[in-house]
Amino acid sequence: MTGRIRVDVIDRHPLFRDGVILALSSQPDIKVIGQGGSASDIIHVDHKCQSDVIVLGSSTLDCSMGVVEEILQHHPTISILILAVAADKEHVYTALKRGVRGYLLKGASGAELVQSVRALSQGQSFISSSLAAELLMKSDLGSVSEAGGKEHLPYLTPREQQILSILVQGRSNKEIGIRLDLSEKTIKHHLTNILQKLRVRNRVEAALLASNHLPQSLMAS
Repeated sequence: MTGRIRVDVIDRHPLFRDGVILALSSQPDIKVIGQGGSASDIIHVDHKCQSDVIVLGSSTLDCSMGVVEEILQHHPTISILILAVAADKEHVYTALKRGVRGYLLKGASGAELVQSVRALSQGQSFISSSLAAELLMKSDLGSVSEAGGKEHLPYLTPREQQILSILVQGRSNKEIGIRLDLSEKTIKHHLTNILQKLRVRNRVEAALLASNHLPQSLMAS
């Protein structure tokens, strides 16, 4: 992608929408090219097909991902970032499975919003570590296998399982590196391998999967 990142902002609450637009428009590499407050506005954005990223308030979807699927079916290069009031595990799961690339809570900072839009414009996924931690607190960390205990995740090296166990705590790459006395670049390399082995698309999916498979002794370390 060349030039400024083109963004559409869709949220049913005008005051919040204006705040998002202000935060993004203040950046020299981001241009807000459209806005709206309803599902029909999302369809209009879809027909224009000019944006790189759509910032979408979850309340605008009315609990349906149909519009998101329609946009991505016709324009798969558009990245969608959902802003939600609270971390609903099932909604996050559904959004990720339907092709949404980013998920933030509405309490995120302006800096984190800008960071996520930039990441999505480069084809990356972005889900804040604070959201990952909140999701994991709501997940069933005590579920067990039929054998009577949690199963080790297959194909992961001891180091990869160690990194994943810290990721479950909602830690950033830098924090994981400090904990293990490894460089941030090394942690990023390991996480890339972990995502590929687990066949998940981002760190939140990996952490949620790990929460039901890593042994409790490892997760508590």
